[in-house]
Amino acid sequence: MSLQDWLEDGRLRAHKPDGRDLARLLAAADRDLADARVHGLSADRRLATAYNAALLSATAALAASGYRVRQEGHHYWTIQSLAFTMRLDDKTIEKLDKFRKKRNISDYEMTGMVSEQEAGEMLSLAQNLRATVEKWLREHHPKVMQG
Repeated sequence: MSLQDWLEDGRLRAHKPDGRDLARLLAAADRDLADARVHGLSADRRLATAYNAALLSATAALAASGYRVRQEGHHYWTIQSLAFTMRLDDKTIEKLDKFRKKRNISDYEMTGMVSEQEAGEMLSLAQNLRATVEKWLREHHPKVMQG
């Protein structure tokens, strides 16, 4: 499997990378990281906001690689794409997917099920991913990052 296979299957669409778009995605990730650090928010909200920061970072990596996810399964495929864009390890992708599921349940089915430890773990994961994505972008897509 590859991103090209996903494009042919209709999971992705081609996208021309733009430095301004990438900068906006990373700025939004930074905003969400800051929001996820706000004490007084529920653990559910902090996890969801940190998760969104990670999703925005993964979206930036996919966009820089020339793709966007189509609507259905957007979060799932964006997270899974990290295996192809950044060659992220399976363990980290599995953690992100676990938090994707946890956020879905917390947002749509049952609140109050996220622990402070889980919220903190998601925040740490999102911060690390954000930093790794920016470093990867600068190394692998410097022309896009300049524009």
